[in-house]
Amino acid sequence: MPPAWAIAASVIVVLAAFIAGQQFASPGAGPETAASTAEAPFAGGGPAGRAPDISNMTPEEAANRLFDRVMRYATEGKADSAAMFAPMAILAYERIGPPDAHARYDMGTISAVIGDVEAAKAQADTALKAQPNHLLALLLAARAADAGKDAAAAARFRARFTAALSAERAKNLREYSDHQQEIDAAARSPGK
Repeated sequence: MPPAWAIAASVIVVLAAFIAGQQFASPGAGPETAASTAEAPFAGGGPAGRAPDISNMTPEEAANRLFDRVMRYATEGKADSAAMFAPMAILAYERIGPPDAHARYDMGTISAVIGDVEAAKAQADTALKAQPNHLLALLLAARAADAGKDAAAAARFRARFTAALSAERAKNLREYSDHQQEIDAAARSPGK
């Protein structure tokens, strides 16, 4: 793992590229050019080292694409790449506006995969204050407790998740559909 200063320097470079891309985006580019430039890095078709052009996306689209990229890198074991794109992803969520439980889950999950357990816990705590039975907030809280080596707290959050599962699923919230696989996996294995 590179030293902390190297990661910080990488994050600054990526953020500078992100801001420069927004400031100097070509207004004359046609929709085909903009779409291919914006989508290729996230679809796996573009070079991994090239910063994504998210200047033509809505904040929601940018946040979703960056979330997917961070999660893909984390799944592939590319911790440095996940850590490099995580601040951009969190910034994209913050640009959407006041975060709801779904955005807090996504930001907390990003924080958890890069090892920022305190940030993940803070997102879960804030979401649970607003919605004490929100399934994603309970999952995030359990994961943060696991990462913080607090088995008792993790067990409490999982018990709350199990108790709230039926009533919460009946609400048919969009975020439950978006993260159905995670909810289903937790429902099948309540102890994990």
